[in-house]
Amino acid sequence: MLSNSKNTLKLLVAAGSLAVLAGCASGQEQMRSDIDQAQADASEAKSMSQQAMNAAQKAQRDANAALEATQRNRAEMDRMFEKSMRK
Repeated sequence: MLSNSKNTLKLLVAAGSLAVLAGCASGQEQMRSDIDQAQADASEAKSMSQQAMNAAQKAQRDANAALEATQRNRAEMDRMFEKSMRK
């Protein structure tokens, strides 16, 4: 009878160990899935930030071009004003 108790105890320990291992494997799969999702999210965020950077750089170029055009127009207006004042 003692032998049966030992065998039963061994089986219970083995079953418990398998249950723990199965739980760990399941947890690892969930963790892997979470990591993969985080990497996908990070990649998407990086792409979006690159698009925003490109848009900001284009806006800066447009602003610089507008400033140059304004400065040219202002210089031309100044020349026209001076010319009219000399007459």
